[in-house]
Amino acid sequence: MPAEWEPHDGTWLSWPRSEGISFPGMYDVVPEIWTRMVTELSVGEHVYLNVLDDDDAEVVRGHLARVPGLRPDRVVLHRVPTDECWCRDHGPIFVVRAPSNDAPATLAVVDWRYNAWGGKYPPFARDDRVPERIATLLGVERFASTMVLEGGSIDVNGHGALLTTEACLLNPNRNPTLSRAEIETRLRNYLGVRTIIWLGDGIVGDDTDGHIDDLTRFVGRRTVATVVEDDPADANYAALADNLVRLRAARDQDGEPLEIVTLPTPGVVVHDGERLPASYANFYVGNEAVLVPTFAHANDAVALDTLQRCFPTRRIVGIDSRELLWGLGAFHCVTQQQPAIGSARE
Repeated sequence: MPAEWEPHDGTWLSWPRSEGISFPGMYDVVPEIWTRMVTELSVGEHVYLNVLDDDDAEVVRGHLARVPGLRPDRVVLHRVPTDECWCRDHGPIFVVRAPSNDAPATLAVVDWRYNAWGGKYPPFARDDRVPERIATLLGVERFASTMVLEGGSIDVNGHGALLTTEACLLNPNRNPTLSRAEIETRLRNYLGVRTIIWLGDGIVGDDTDGHIDDLTRFVGRRTVATVVEDDPADANYAALADNLVRLRAARDQDGEPLEIVTLPTPGVVVHDGERLPASYANFYVGNEAVLVPTFAHANDAVALDTLQRCFPTRRIVGIDSRELLWGLGAFHCVTQQQPAIGSARE
């Protein structure tokens, strides 16, 4: 599985449905967020949008037609019906077979089982079929696993190391019959990783049971960006401090210590009395732009500057994500990269 910052052919998104359950009472503001993502990403790569049917496609085209700066030649709509919009979790995980003397590089799809974060949000049958549908659409090989796994629960550096959390992958609502060792074996076999770095708990408000993409992300072969909380009284302080200790003790695929960059938190973000899982770690790395959630907080500028130093050749695009966060996710949660075949590794 290539790292997210390696060259993309494109980015997949699932267009949110007004009758979905992700944005109760707030759907009207959501299409504008999706069109902004599509516009920023289309500058540097294709954008593939999963839509329900022909009627849905016409609605989406209407939204996109009103956006200046969008590259329509790089936006492709596919009739791949979904239940909700969280493409990171229900979408395909793309893997690449390196070229050999007698064969070019090839793309394939890993199709994990999907159960809507432990069966929390039925129905999810259409979401579970998304990787199979996309593999068929692309005409690529599909490796189907019986293990439940969401894309937001893992992060890789493309050189053999993977980050994940005990809170999510060892949760009995995912794979109650699998041991930690058995889960590790499947990660190695399906994703081509050698070293698995386990963190502990997630942040408050994260209904995914602790996805890694709200905590810690690879930003280089040996470098991670991790969220820290400076206030001991904050509910996230202990979990984030424990994860930092684990990262300092961890080693990469070559047995070397990690280089650690810290990201602040945006404080407490609340909607209707509910604390939301606000995190700058939920950024998405496109070919030319890094989409970063912002929260109208003083630490927005700190996070944007930190990530600009991590990705100096890319535009760092901060987008207010308070409405998107009402669905309990941000930009990484709704995107899924498709690697470019034959491009040089960065």
